[in-house]
Amino acid sequence: MVSWDLDAFTRSLSEVAPATVVAYRSDLEAFVTWAERGGLTGPEQVERLTLRRYLAYLSTRRYARQSVARKAASLRRYFSWLRRTGVLEVDPAVRLSAPGGGGRLPRVLSHAELDHLLDPEPPAVVDRAVGLRDDAVLELLYGSGLRVAELCALDLSDLDLPGGMVTVWGKGAKQRTVPMHDRCGEAVRTWLADGRACLAGPDSPANAVFLNMAQRRLGVRDVRRILDRRAQSPTHPHALRHSFATHLLDGGADLRVVQELLGHASLRTTQVYTHVSKERLMAVHERTHPRG
Repeated sequence: MVSWDLDAFTRSLSEVAPATVVAYRSDLEAFVTWAERGGLTGPEQVERLTLRRYLAYLSTRRYARQSVARKAASLRRYFSWLRRTGVLEVDPAVRLSAPGGGGRLPRVLSHAELDHLLDPEPPAVVDRAVGLRDDAVLELLYGSGLRVAELCALDLSDLDLPGGMVTVWGKGAKQRTVPMHDRCGEAVRTWLADGRACLAGPDSPANAVFLNMAQRRLGVRDVRRILDRRAQSPTHPHALRHSFATHLLDGGADLRVVQELLGHASLRTTQVYTHVSKERLMAVHERTHPRG
């Protein structure tokens, strides 16, 4: 950890309470361990996207929002110090904040966040073929509530585009069929017709619906990179599935129907989304009712 210079940073915290110094050090050591597992050897290789991925990773590890927010504060202080001392020319942690959501309930994307994800402003940052693929991926994750692994495993034979349905192999090799709304189906159809051939190569899996830039089947990490490019704030791909379920319940869908669409073996697993919806209803009530 010499290249990260955590000892010098710790010594610079002369005005900070001892317990806070310990917390900063612990937070930064955990980040360095994570970063080095990813191949980074020093702070000069850390980009803002790296920090966003780390905070999103912490959220998937079931850390409370308050804990993630504290770790974000530790990173801001550390990288600010590196900038002030001349180690870095640019501070990648400026205004870095913890991802949204609270407690252990699933994070639900707002309609504004979904619009940003599903309706990116032209011109596209990536080439057209990749943009078409990303559109189809995000539409399926939110429009049909697929797990990321389910989406990555899709074969062409699993799609019924004329019927607007997709067959999914879920956990425990359980099969279910879920609908695709018109916009979702159109995004998948356009990707297959106008984009897939541009990313396919001689060694590409012939049946895979989605391919990555290496001409292989799209992987879970590839999907996370799509979210990193498109999302306004750190967002885990599973948040789209959470949003799918919560928005269905908000719209009046029956809990049993949502259970079937998600492929949950137990209704109790699906019931967590009713808690999210109740919290959203209470928040709306308090914000809009004259005596809320």
